[in-house]
Amino acid sequence: MAETTRPKNFIENIIDEDNEKGTYGGEVYTRFPPEPNGFLHIGHAKSVCLNFGLAEEYGGKCNLRFDDTNPTKENEVYVRQIKEDVKWLGFDWNKLCWASDYFDKMYEAAEELIRKGLAYVDDSTPEQIKEDRGTLTEPGKESPYRNRSVDENMKLFHEMKDGAYGDGEKVLRAKIDMSSPNLNMRDPIIYRISHVTHHNTGDKWCIYPMYDFAHPIEDAIEGITHSVCTLEFEDHRPLYNWVLEKVGFWPHPPKQIEFARLNLTNTMTSKRKLKKLVDEGLVDGWDDPRMPTIAGIRRRGFTPAAIRAFCEEIGVSKSNSTVDVGMLEHFVRNDLQNQVVSRNVVENPIKVIITNYPEGQKEMLPVENNRNNPDLGQREIPFSRELWIDGDDFMEVPVKKYFRLFPGNEVRFKGAYFVKCNEVIHNEDGSIKELHCTYDPATKGGNSSDGRKVKGTIHFVEASTAVKIRIRNLEQLMNVDENGDFIFNEASMGDTWGYAEPSIADAQPGERFQFFRHGYYIADSKLTTDSEKVFNRIASLKSSWKPNKK
Repeated sequence: MAETTRPKNFIENIIDEDNEKGTYGGEVYTRFPPEPNGFLHIGHAKSVCLNFGLAEEYGGKCNLRFDDTNPTKENEVYVRQIKEDVKWLGFDWNKLCWASDYFDKMYEAAEELIRKGLAYVDDSTPEQIKEDRGTLTEPGKESPYRNRSVDENMKLFHEMKDGAYGDGEKVLRAKIDMSSPNLNMRDPIIYRISHVTHHNTGDKWCIYPMYDFAHPIEDAIEGITHSVCTLEFEDHRPLYNWVLEKVGFWPHPPKQIEFARLNLTNTMTSKRKLKKLVDEGLVDGWDDPRMPTIAGIRRRGFTPAAIRAFCEEIGVSKSNSTVDVGMLEHFVRNDLQNQVVSRNVVENPIKVIITNYPEGQKEMLPVENNRNNPDLGQREIPFSRELWIDGDDFMEVPVKKYFRLFPGNEVRFKGAYFVKCNEVIHNEDGSIKELHCTYDPATKGGNSSDGRKVKGTIHFVEASTAVKIRIRNLEQLMNVDENGDFIFNEASMGDTWGYAEPSIADAQPGERFQFFRHGYYIADSKLTTDSEKVFNRIASLKSSWKPNKK
């Protein structure tokens, strides 16, 4: 087992205790079992990292299993994407499994329960079953079909399998306890009729097992030792254990362990609600870079290393909580700051004319690619009489403590010269047409030979070689209203444009940069072409979240 530098979490403590007792012969076998009814989201990333991470830590194995017991909602597109997402996060599975591969064994298990008098066919309507289930304070009511004989139940169940009945006409229920304080134990449905073609088994089956019945059997068949799932399944654990105990096929059944799911501020992770955004065209598919899906945050430019580090930092607990999304962005910045090269990009550009710079002259100035990582070297950027500066770097009437460019003020153009604004030229409508400035040739490289100091440093883009780019300063996809409900953020795309230094013309889809003083950006994998460069903001440079000191 690999050494860990952090304290063990409660799941590791359970595994250590099992290993000391020899419960599973010292083996650790986990699984990640998504339902292929949508794309994985950031909450799933925690489960992926945990299940595969435990297997790595203990020298064990982890399966990727598709829980395809509901053929009405599953799609091959989701299957392909889930496999790609797990690989992208840096993990590989021991076996690729399908719940549907075990339908025959599940059917045998259901027959075994019927044979033992622990399951019965119920003709009640779904509405009646729901009504008879009772409440948290009132016991349920037994079905009038609960005491059918074993032979009758077996006959009816075989007829269900053979297609003698329509959808919803009959179900198979476990016979447990209609007065149990745990509603999940009040004779839960374990098989329902659904005349739907299955992607894997075709038309072999018209009855399908329910999740709570299928899942423990899947784990047991695969030899899973520790079935790690999220906290909402804690109340289902008695049923998980009941199924395995009463069926009785497996002498060393797996152990279900629940942990708190990942909740992020202002982040909606319901697959049903995310699908609605896709279906209504409010987003550009499941991989829209504003989406909290793994595909979306990958397109946005997040790195797998950052996501794994984030999941490691938040740890594993038994209590639900909400994590500040700024914490995730912190780990993205931390991963990128020494990896990506810087480029000059200006938004809301303002033209600058250096009136005392020789007309027709252009010079190349060396600048560092990454001030945190000298190994990334230097590049040269052009400087000439006509430049673009960022709209935020000029104020005609400056506010207090504004140290960037304004009439009469001198600033440093990064890596170039000291530049002073002398005159503002306006258009007829009063907007700024251009700034007329002068430069000091003796300050080349950004330093004065006479010791003169300037407080402001701004960046620039040379006008004749500037590359016009599309910039998407992405914000949170959802806002939260006063009732705590999610509402779509109409301003989440933040689509604008700007000018970039000439090397940006060579940017390839998926290539990341730091736009100087703006943030980290990625060339969009779908929209960036040779003729148009589209960049998504990965994260701003400044973080509102600070890591705890250790």
